[in-house]
Amino acid sequence: MIIQELRKVFIKDLEKLKDEIALYRHEQNLWKIEKEIANSAGNLCLHLVGNLNHFIGTVIGKTGYVRNRDAEFASKNIPQKELVRMVEETVVVVDKVLKTMTDEQLADEYPLLVLKEKTSTGYFLFHLSSHLGYHLGQINYHRRLIDTR
Repeated sequence: MIIQELRKVFIKDLEKLKDEIALYRHEQNLWKIEKEIANSAGNLCLHLVGNLNHFIGTVIGKTGYVRNRDAEFASKNIPQKELVRMVEETVVVVDKVLKTMTDEQLADEYPLLVLKEKTSTGYFLFHLSSHLGYHLGQINYHRRLIDTR
């Protein structure tokens, strides 16, 4: 039951990410940074797509996705529609992988050492969910701050 609740949260937040990206009225504003804002919404979107496709898709689901983390922050001016498509594809991957998992698998050790110490798969999925929510909030704030002009 817990894994299916986690699945719902990931899907909800990814759908919200898709909506946030689509809500930018001026496509070029997806890539703007100002003052103390270190990352654009476009780069944060690429980062979330890469993060979830790697840690859920490849590591748990064995999808074969190859992550290029540097490109997540270096790429610029990817069309808004392409970003939305990438999020939609990520929804499919996350849904497919988490749909097949059991609550018992949450207790298994996550296969990679990502944080300071080994964690359970469940702990790491909660970490990924909060990471998604954190950056989703940044994107929402970025849009309301930057896309007003």
